[in-house]
Amino acid sequence: MSPRTTGPETRSRLLDAAAECFARDGYDATGVAEICATAGLSKGGFYHHFPSKQAVFLALLDRWLALLDEQLLLVSQQSGNAAEAMRSIAGLSRLVFQSASGQLPMFLEFWNQSAHDPTVWKTTIAPYQRYREFFGLLIETGVAEGTFRDADPKAAGPVLVALAVGILLQGLMDPEGADWSAVLEHGVDLLIRGMHSEV
Repeated sequence: MSPRTTGPETRSRLLDAAAECFARDGYDATGVAEICATAGLSKGGFYHHFPSKQAVFLALLDRWLALLDEQLLLVSQQSGNAAEAMRSIAGLSRLVFQSASGQLPMFLEFWNQSAHDPTVWKTTIAPYQRYREFFGLLIETGVAEGTFRDADPKAAGPVLVALAVGILLQGLMDPEGADWSAVLEHGVDLLIRGMHSEV
């Protein structure tokens, strides 16, 4: 097999082609043949990188989340306290909206497939679980350092994730309806003020 079909650029072409096909036709109506045709590659090139259509579908989710995970970790490490970290993370929403722009069909496909396929569900729900834990630990840190009152991390973490996901979905469905990044930043600020130790 030639380097043209085995390198990272080829894998990226397949992912881009799959995203286009899934967004346009839906997961069920898209086959490996359609992905290969869109990418201009053979099925051999496809199967060198992915064992199945499902694998490329899940790789799309992983690719989109990888940048967000890196940024969350970086921001939390560079912030002076938990409240500052939460505000900085809310500011990342502009990057999220930019990278997700035009991706509503793919987001709906992820959620739709997760309702029918246990493997897709497990992979799709994992980031939500990870982010709930991440924000829970951040709130615990804020309580320990005295930035927040004795807030319940198990309750506040899911609320933060629900706020972010809800605003992201609104932004994808109605991009001109508001400055959704500003809406998220304002919402996070309200939560921070509610948990602030001086309140």
